[in-house]
Amino acid sequence: MVRAMFARKLVQFSLLTALVVPTALTAFTLAACGPSSDVKHAQIKAGEMPAGADWKGVYYSPVYGYLHVVTDGKTAQGAWRTGGGDAYGELQGEIDGDILRYTWTQHKIGMVGKEAESSGKGYFKYTIPKEGEAHKIAGEWGLGDSDAGNGWEAVKQTNMQPNLDSVKPDEIEGKVNAGGWDSDDKGGGSKKTDDGDAPSAP
Repeated sequence: MVRAMFARKLVQFSLLTALVVPTALTAFTLAACGPSSDVKHAQIKAGEMPAGADWKGVYYSPVYGYLHVVTDGKTAQGAWRTGGGDAYGELQGEIDGDILRYTWTQHKIGMVGKEAESSGKGYFKYTIPKEGEAHKIAGEWGLGDSDAGNGWEAVKQTNMQPNLDSVKPDEIEGKVNAGGWDSDDKGGGSKKTDDGDAPSAP
């Protein structure tokens, strides 16, 4: 009698374990390996704009080239050409004191299709390291919904007026780059190579 009751309890326990353990493992696996968010958000707070500072201007970065910025009240528009000259982009954003938060789009010159364009978000913080030193902007950009993950620093240029249209390729340049070949003196062609200093996004 005792053995029969013990055997029955053992069977019930085994069945319960067989049902509960896989369920728990499945839940853990889904939690651990389930879809995770790759979106990165910058943790930054706006402060007062430094005395004598103005977002409007032209900023230079060896990687991202010249960034032209114009403002209208609390809104800003910008345009740049990468240091390698193979892409240009535009940004639009809102100014909050010493912070400019923006959305951006970049175009690869001479390319078509999905790979020809990339977009995302980002921010800049306006700084004046010391009185009399060059004004700087420093921030990050991200792809898609991310606004962080990749650094972007640039120095404001003196005596340069912003011109958003100046970064765009003309019709001839677009056609030359689209082919990707330069003709040599022998009538053949040699494949162009990137100089390696410009990333595929801003």
